[in-house]
Amino acid sequence: MSNTTEYGWNEATGISLITKLRSDLKAAMLARNETVKGAVRIIISEFPTKITQPITLESGKKSSRPKRDDEISNDEIITVIMGLSKSEKQTLGFTGQPTSDYLQVLELYLPKMASEEEILAWAQDNIDLSQFKSPMQAMGAIMKHFGKTADGNVVKKIMGSIKE
Repeated sequence: MSNTTEYGWNEATGISLITKLRSDLKAAMLARNETVKGAVRIIISEFPTKITQPITLESGKKSSRPKRDDEISNDEIITVIMGLSKSEKQTLGFTGQPTSDYLQVLELYLPKMASEEEILAWAQDNIDLSQFKSPMQAMGAIMKHFGKTADGNVVKKIMGSIKE
């Protein structure tokens, strides 16, 4: 995948993820970069069904409507991209391929994941395991701190390796 333009996003850029996706889509179309254009279009196409606002109709029925761009948070978009990334990894697992251009584009828009070392160091500095019956019960606090940047399976593995 050749990059002539800087695609991707991180919080340090100071612009919202939705704005960056839309500008990258425009840049990819102008650069005729079919890989990025296709991936970003897939991400944006997920918004109307995955990112909705609950509403109550005049009849009293509960319903929902797609959120407007200004109502969509970066976390909601990251959740959508993580879902697409997970399903692509499963598909690649079935076909035996290590990665795909599509997956590489998706990962450009995801936050950098915390490493096992970072998670373990934070847990040792901030969590008193004596408060919990087992180290696994501390997972909630760790996941809350790291949010979308920690993989639950990695945290589980780390907590499972800690001896009581």
